[in-house]
Amino acid sequence: MDIFNGLPDDVLVKILSFVPTKVAVSTSILSKRWEFLWMWLPRLDFGSPKTDLLAFLNTCQYDKEEEVGLVDFIDKKLPLHRAPVLESLRLNFYLYQYNTHIEPEYIKRWIEIAVSRHVRVLEISYECWDENIFPSSLFTCKSLVTLKLDNVVLIDVPSTVSFPSLKTLQLDSVTFVEGKSLQDILSICPVLDDLSVICSVHQDVKEFTIIVPSLQSLTLFIENCEVFDGYVIDTPSLKYLKLEDVHEEEHYCLLKKMPKLREAYVDVQLDDLKSLIGSITSDSYDDGFVFNQLEHLNLCVCMPEKSKILGQLLKDSPNLRVLNIFKVQGHVTLSTGVDCWNQPISVPECLLESLQIFNLSHYFGNQQDRDFVVYILKNACHLKTATILADEPEHLVPNLKELTLSPRASSTCQLSIRCGLG
Repeated sequence: MDIFNGLPDDVLVKILSFVPTKVAVSTSILSKRWEFLWMWLPRLDFGSPKTDLLAFLNTCQYDKEEEVGLVDFIDKKLPLHRAPVLESLRLNFYLYQYNTHIEPEYIKRWIEIAVSRHVRVLEISYECWDENIFPSSLFTCKSLVTLKLDNVVLIDVPSTVSFPSLKTLQLDSVTFVEGKSLQDILSICPVLDDLSVICSVHQDVKEFTIIVPSLQSLTLFIENCEVFDGYVIDTPSLKYLKLEDVHEEEHYCLLKKMPKLREAYVDVQLDDLKSLIGSITSDSYDDGFVFNQLEHLNLCVCMPEKSKILGQLLKDSPNLRVLNIFKVQGHVTLSTGVDCWNQPISVPECLLESLQIFNLSHYFGNQQDRDFVVYILKNACHLKTATILADEPEHLVPNLKELTLSPRASSTCQLSIRCGLG
């Protein structure tokens, strides 16, 4: 203790910020000086750590006495917090969502305290189907920059307020009731920059709309919901898109133009892939589209029709720098490599001017695979690295020697081939 006692208070608070909140609070019994140090912590984390979550999933049991003690602990300690600005508050009650010891009024009171401390990051994981856990003061909180909600139900959301500073919003299995919708929340976020939405199988979501003029990054995951009609996305300033739509039943997907898009990850079940691709570019011509801003492309070729569009995508992406071709784990695979590769009539501009990194996973060594890799090496004038990964051992993969001996347009290209990764 002598070592710590010689340190200034701000350094001790910094040290306490690296240990769990409950441990930091427990140091208050050490001495008079330590009694109040934890109250100046910039970040508070209450609830279930991931290690406890894994234990719960293995045993399907939880300790009710521990839960009651946690509620009492937070209710007594949180009001004592003194820092003028609370950088973040995390309330994670995933383990306790199926019982009644953590009443909604507790959650509402704790959020009110956080708002009064000018909270910047708020993370809530809590399930309650019939009562509102959010105080009205939250929806006018000027300091809030990041809001993460998991399994909560949004009730009584005011329509005449706004999150004036909210930049990041994450909604995981959030339910909207009383006629409220996702767009109602988005409409009160005038400067929203980053949005992540997970629609789970348990949600009663028929359709939704995302209209955010300021949005730069969008991550959207749609599970195989019971009843689902479709969605509309209108985000003209978007630069990054990750869309995973695994809903198997027929539904609509309307994406408005995204002329500023630089990076996209699209994993969909939709039949009209060309229509979807056309939504994320502003320029088109007779037989394709132009992705002038696209620099990084990941393409899963588990289905033959995916590799059919590969040549077109290269032609349509004149500024492409990174090309990753792979197969997503868990996808039903109906192809063996790049088996429907259609070589463009003329060499795509991205190969001549911009492509620097090329990665191909699940190389089978068949003729189509070999032809495609050789074509890239032969024409990519500025290629720096090419990495080929094969599932089978080296002696079972044909045409490997041809790859190593194939001509390269770039004298600085480093070719790496690794086998036996399956």
